[in-house]
Amino acid sequence: MKYDVIISGSGLGGLLCGYILAKEGLRVCILEKNQQAGGCLQTFTRKGVVFDTGVHYFGGMDPGQTLHRYWNYFGLTRSLKLERMDPDGFDIIGINGKDYPLAMGFNHFIEQLLPFFASEKENLKKYIFHLKKITQAFPLYNLEMPKDHNEDYYRNQGAYNFYSSLSGNVTFTSVLAGNNLLYAGSKEHTPLQIPALINHSFISSAWRTMNGSAQIANMLSENIKSFGGEIHSGKEVSEIRVNETGFEVMTRPGQLFSSKKFISGIHPAKTLKMMEPAIFRKSFFKRIINLKNTFSSYALYIVLKDRSFPYLNHNYYYHEMEDVWNDESAEGWPTCYMMHTPPHAPGNGFAKSMIILTSMPFEMVKKWENTSHENRGEEYFMFKEQSSQSLVDLVEKRFPGLRSAINYMEASTPLTWRDYNGTPEGSMYGIQHSYQDSLVTTILPSTKIPGFYFTGQNTNIHGVLGVTIGAVLTCGEILGLDYLLRKIRKA
Repeated sequence: MKYDVIISGSGLGGLLCGYILAKEGLRVCILEKNQQAGGCLQTFTRKGVVFDTGVHYFGGMDPGQTLHRYWNYFGLTRSLKLERMDPDGFDIIGINGKDYPLAMGFNHFIEQLLPFFASEKENLKKYIFHLKKITQAFPLYNLEMPKDHNEDYYRNQGAYNFYSSLSGNVTFTSVLAGNNLLYAGSKEHTPLQIPALINHSFISSAWRTMNGSAQIANMLSENIKSFGGEIHSGKEVSEIRVNETGFEVMTRPGQLFSSKKFISGIHPAKTLKMMEPAIFRKSFFKRIINLKNTFSSYALYIVLKDRSFPYLNHNYYYHEMEDVWNDESAEGWPTCYMMHTPPHAPGNGFAKSMIILTSMPFEMVKKWENTSHENRGEEYFMFKEQSSQSLVDLVEKRFPGLRSAINYMEASTPLTWRDYNGTPEGSMYGIQHSYQDSLVTTILPSTKIPGFYFTGQNTNIHGVLGVTIGAVLTCGEILGLDYLLRKIRKA
C-alpha cells in the first residue's frame, strides 16, 4: 500500500493535515488505532446522551475572527451546528464563595468585571491591551507569514509572572487566570503566549458544538475521502522504518504501508520509540524522550434526571483556594474543577448531562499502570468510586443537591486518557512547554529526517485553534507556507 503521505493518528491535527494534503492532490492515508476517528473530538453515548471526550468549547468563530478564517478553508463554518455561549459570561470563575464572569467582547469583558473590582479599571484595560499586543506578535494567529521573531519574547515570559504583575489584588489576578485548566497552567512553566492567545480567542467569541464534537471529525473525514484520501481505523502504528524511498509503517494487525512522507499526529516521545534510535541525533532523541508532560485529568460524565438541573450556557470553574495556580497534588485532592452542561437540541432550559473535569496527578493511579482497561481489578473500581464521590462533594459546595439529580455517572482517569489518546501518563495537553527553556520544550513541525514531520498539540499551543495553526505549519513545510496561507485567506 503506497502513498504520498501517511499520517499517524486521526486527531484534529491529523485530520486537518489530511484534508489539506488530499485537497492538494496528494495520495493520503491516515492510520488510527481506535475504531472512531477524531482523537479528542471523539464522542460516546450513555443512556441515549452524547458526551464529548475532549473538545468542550472553542473561540474565535465569529466571521472574520481567527478560527473562523481558518475553518472556512476546511468547509467547517458552513455546516457545523454550534451554539454561541453566554456573552455576559462564557466562563464563570468561582473563588472565595463568589462568582466572577469572563464576558465576550473586550470592552464588555471590562464592564462585566468592574462591579467586582471597581479599583482595577486601569489594570483591566492593561490586561486587554496586552492580550491584543501579544496576538499581534504572532503572525499565524492573524493568518500572516512569519517575518520576525517578536513572538519569542512572549515564549520566554512566564504567564504567572505576567498575571501577578497586573495588580497586587490576588483575587483579581486569580479571576483573570481562573480558567487555567484550559492550558494546564503552571507557575513554574507556562509561557505567556499560551493563555494570551487562548483567552484572546475566547473573549472574541466562545462557542459549543451541538450534540457533540464528533461532527467536526465526521465532516473532515468525509471531505478527505472525497478528495481520494483514505482513513484506516483499528490500525495502530507499531513500527516506523526509514529507507531510501521514504517510510515503511507497520501496524499491529500486521499490515505494511509505505509512503514518501510521514506525519506523526501522536505524541513525539511515543513516535520516536517506534523508530530506530540510531537515525536521530542522540541529543535530539534524549531531549524528546525526557520532556515533561502536562498533568492528566479525572472526569465525570453524568446523565441527569429529567428537568432536575438547569442548563448553563457557560462553563463554571471552581477553585477551593484563592491561588488558582496551585498545582494539583494527591494530598487534599480535589481542589478545583471545570463543570460543563453540554447543549442538546431541542433545549428546554434544563440540562440533560454534565461533565466535571479536574486535574489528577498520575501518581494516584500509578499502581495500575501495567493493567488494561478491561482488567484493572476491584481495588481500582473502588478508587474510582471514592474519587467520584469526593469530586461530587466538592461540586455540591456550590451546587447543593447535585447528587440527587444524577441518573447515571461514569468516570475516566489518567489511565483512560493514556489508553485512548496515547499520551504518556494520560497527559491532557501533551508536552509541558516552559518559558524557562522554550527552545528545549518547543517541537518544530519539521525534523532533520527528510519527509518526517510532527503535528498536533505538541507542535504549537494546544486547543482547537492551536492545533489548527499547527496543522497549517506542518503542511506549510510540504506545500510552502506562503502558498497555503494565500489559499486559506482566499477561501
